[in-house]
Amino acid sequence: MAKAAQKAGAQRNTGQKAGAQNAGVQRGNAQRSGAQRNTAQRTGGQRNTTRKNAAVEPAAPAPAGPPAWLRWSTFALALLGLAASAYLTYTHYTDSALAGCTETRGAINCGKVTTSSQSVVFGIPVAVLGLAFYVFLVAIMSPYAWRSGRREIALTRMLSLVVGVGFVLYLLYAELFQIGAICLYCTSVHVITFLLFVLTGLAVAIWGLTPQPAAPARR
Repeated sequence: MAKAAQKAGAQRNTGQKAGAQNAGVQRGNAQRSGAQRNTAQRTGGQRNTTRKNAAVEPAAPAPAGPPAWLRWSTFALALLGLAASAYLTYTHYTDSALAGCTETRGAINCGKVTTSSQSVVFGIPVAVLGLAFYVFLVAIMSPYAWRSGRREIALTRMLSLVVGVGFVLYLLYAELFQIGAICLYCTSVHVITFLLFVLTGLAVAIWGLTPQPAAPARR
């Protein structure tokens, strides 16, 4: 009887040990599963944080527009071109001599140029075309037009000057090879047109067709 009791006690101890081992294994598995879930949650949180940071990051700022000196320089040149064109138009319709321009047979002869057949294109005096061109340029070269940052304004400004320079080249050819004389007032308009073309082309090359106004400095 004693031996049977000892065997029964040993069996109970063995069962308890096996149960404890199984419980320990189960607790270990549960802990590992919990750790895996925590790791997955941390990884998901990191992904969400990365997405949020990516969404919060601001887009790259657009390039700032041309500086004030370039805007005001083009506006001042356009005003000078307008004044010269208006004076040429006035003398054309009043048959007045251009002040300070010799009327000799030399290379500089404003009267010979302004009264030649080449001074009228398609029935319109070249002086009137120049006046209309510079009225348009004064508007599109104004500081307000520069600050607008609109693509269509910048594109129209550049294309108008390309056309203007092309017409200037034609007039230079007419003066040098067809008329054989140079008009100082006409030449001043040609130089102004070329300078505007260079400055506007420089602005497009550096700041593009859709520049944005420069942000004010932070204090």
